[in-house]
This record gives sequence, structure tokens and C-alpha cells, in this order.
Amino acid sequence: MSQELKRREFMQVTAAGTVAGLGALGPAAPASGAGTTTLVSPGCRRSKVKVARVFLGSSHGLWPKPKLDLDEEVRSYKAAFDGMKEEMADVEFPIDQLVTSRQQAESLRGALKNVDGILLIHLNIEIMSTLLEILSAGKPTMLFATPYSGHEWASFGTLLKEERGANFDCMLTSDRKQLAAAVRPLRALHHLREAKILNLTTRLPLKYVGEVREKFGTEIKQIDLPRVVDAYHAVPDAAAKAETARWLEGASQLVEPSKEDVFKSCKLALAFEKLLQEENATVMTVDCYGSMWDKTIKLPAYPCLGFARLNDLGLGGICESDLRCAMTHILFQGLAGKPGFISDPTVDESTGSIILAHCMGTPKMEGPDKPAFSYKLRTVHERLEGVVPHVKMRVGPKATQAVLIGTDLLLYFTGDIVDAPDVDRGCRTKLTVKVDGDAEKLWKNWSNGLHRVTCYGNVAKDLERFCRFAKVKLVNEAV
Repeated sequence: MSQELKRREFMQVTAAGTVAGLGALGPAAPASGAGTTTLVSPGCRRSKVKVARVFLGSSHGLWPKPKLDLDEEVRSYKAAFDGMKEEMADVEFPIDQLVTSRQQAESLRGALKNVDGILLIHLNIEIMSTLLEILSAGKPTMLFATPYSGHEWASFGTLLKEERGANFDCMLTSDRKQLAAAVRPLRALHHLREAKILNLTTRLPLKYVGEVREKFGTEIKQIDLPRVVDAYHAVPDAAAKAETARWLEGASQLVEPSKEDVFKSCKLALAFEKLLQEENATVMTVDCYGSMWDKTIKLPAYPCLGFARLNDLGLGGICESDLRCAMTHILFQGLAGKPGFISDPTVDESTGSIILAHCMGTPKMEGPDKPAFSYKLRTVHERLEGVVPHVKMRVGPKATQAVLIGTDLLLYFTGDIVDAPDVDRGCRTKLTVKVDGDAEKLWKNWSNGLHRVTCYGNVAKDLERFCRFAKVKLVNEAV
């Protein structure tokens, strides 16, 4: 379960109310000014992922053995799924059956229109015509095949290169726990399709908004400053005081900000959650250094603490109206159940590493149901005002950094988190990643601006599968 969030635990917690995500304090009671946050899965509020689970077999196949009991094979796989209920808690199987002929597969065509994707489980030989019939439905299709399931694997490589295999990918492994990984790209597609991003800005890029909606289904809605300010004032002071107490008690230190600064930031944080609830949305972003500072009306506090709180909840708080990073954040939640860390990187060739820095850190970088990292409450470094969680990132795990450019290019690299510098340069929260590949090639290949999003864990293979189905070019910048 290295890359998968315990989704059942997450759903039980979020259904009970608002999660504060503040160290040892544990879940907080629902804040009266913010309502409750109920999610199906991190990054998804509306519905479960619909997957057609189809067991492919042949009544006349002689491999892996004559007279293979197909029903027993199906039962053994379903037992494996029963052992992964946490990983599959946000998945439902509206189609769930054994298919042993092309005619049976053809009869499913109508029902397949209503699923997010198809999971095929290869049981024995002589299934190719059935497989091709299912692929003709045009749905993203993952095939899972263990050793001895059949000889068809020898044709899968060719099929992947053909037009009829454009929506097909496969996993050849004896590890049945990888069935959870097979669902991840389907979940990510579902999350993007159901996502709604609220963007506080006066400069909405309409062309990009339309392209994202057309390709992925993601809705991006502009909201104005007066509405956010009204939501802020509607939050009861008692709720904001309770939230302030949780952040202060969870912090290792309150450094520059005053307690009144923290109170204002917490009140805005609860307003963000309320706005997302009203709009049935999952992501909030603010034009922090632009339209938030209106000439006649101002945002009452910096949004950083509010963004961190949303990330801890399994929602999304995105800096600087960066819609590309918002889309990448949603993608990471779909694949790994974890939030992203937006950063302004700087490179150190001498150690083959890249330092990822941003003032706003998220305590629960390993997922809403995981322990929070230690944090201090600081000001935004370059402005010396506002409130941000300066998070001590955990060293040791792998990390994946990526950004979705437009609708057809995803740039990424992976590496090991080797340090979490605490120096008075750059932004507050930092982590150092030793690059898998070549740090010099990474910076020479760098393009499309500074911001990237980093997720704990190596999700490169998951990105590869997602990009195949989404028709997105995947480029490793470090090779």
C-alpha cells in the first residue's frame, strides 16, 4: 500500500466531519462556520469510480490446464479484491461478470458506455477475440494477467502500438495487490472529469478553461473578491477561534505572526471550505499577488493557511491561481490519494539534486489519514507578513514532480528526498530531491515556467498509464 491511501478510513473520517490535520490533535469537530466536508475519495466529492470488472476466459482453452475451473478462478480473484477493500472503497463495479465468448462481450456494449473504464482479468488461453470486442467499445481498459494465464501476452506489445489498442494497457504480474494499481489511471480520469476548481481572479484564461473542460471535463469557475470577503465575515468568530487554537496547539512554534494574524487566516480558511461546499467543488485557488489586492476591497488575510488546511482535508488549495498546478494536484490525488506541494525550484548540480521551495507547506503530505509533519507558523518570507505553515518535510521517501502543460503534455521527474533544509534563503518550506537521472539535463530541459507540483512516492508508472489513456505526451525532463 506504498502509494495508495487507505481510502475506506479516509471516507469514514470525512463523513464524520471536518478533519483538521494538525499533528497529534487528531480530527477536529465540524466547524459551525464551515459545514462538513464529505468526500468520496481525496480530490473527489461527487461519486465513486465506476469500473467494469470483466473476467476473460474460454470454455475450450487448454492452457494453463485443461478443464480449468473458471468459476473458482473468479472466486479466487474476488477474494483478493476483498483483501483490498480499503484501496477500493471509492470504486464500484456496475458490471462484474465472467465473459467466455465474443458474443457475451458484444452484449455488454451498451452498459460499457456508463463506466469510467474497464478492468479485464485474464484467466486462460483463447481470449483474444473477446478482448478485441471489448476494446472496440473505446473505453480506457486495463488488463491484468498473471503467469500461466495464457499465451496472448505475446501479442499485447504489438496491440499497444496499434490503433485498436489506443485505449489499452496491461500488467503482467503474479502480485494480485497490483489490481489496485490497475484502477488508479481510471480513478484519475474520473477525478478530473468530476472536478470543479474555484479561482479567485479577475484574469481567467478563457481559452485554457474551455480546452480543459472539453478534454478532461474539469470545470473552472471564476469567483469574485466580494463573495469571498462576505464568506469570511459569515464565519462565526467562535469557529475561527477553535480553528486558531488547533493550529497553535499543533505548531512547534509561533514565530513572526501574531495570534490575531492566525485568527484571521483561520477564519478565511473556514470560508474557503464553505465556498467549496456551496459550489460542490474540491479545489480553491487565489491570484495571491494580483487581483486579491483590489483597490477598494482586500482579502482579509493571506490564503496560505487556508490552502494547507484544504490539502490536509483531501481537497485542494493552490497558490497564485496556477491552474496548471491545480490540474496536476487533482491528478496526484487520483493516482496516489496525496496532495501536491507547489514549489519554486533551484538546482544544485554538485549534488545532483534540486531544492523545491515554497512558503506554504502542507502538514499531511502523505495523505489525509496519515500523521502530520511538524510545522511552525511563519510569515510569507518575501513579504514578511501573513501566516504560512513552515513544514518540516519527511526525508527518505521517493518523490515525483510533475506539471500538466495545456491538455496534451505532462513534464515530470522522480528522485529521493534527501533533505529538508531550514535556511533563511528562498521560501519557508523546502525539500531537497536527489534526481533520478541527470540534474544538468533536468535544468537544460526545463521549460514552461517555474512552478511544478511534487507528490510523495514514485508514481511514474501511474502517470504513464494515465497519459496513455488521456492522450497526453509524457516527458521525463531528467533524461
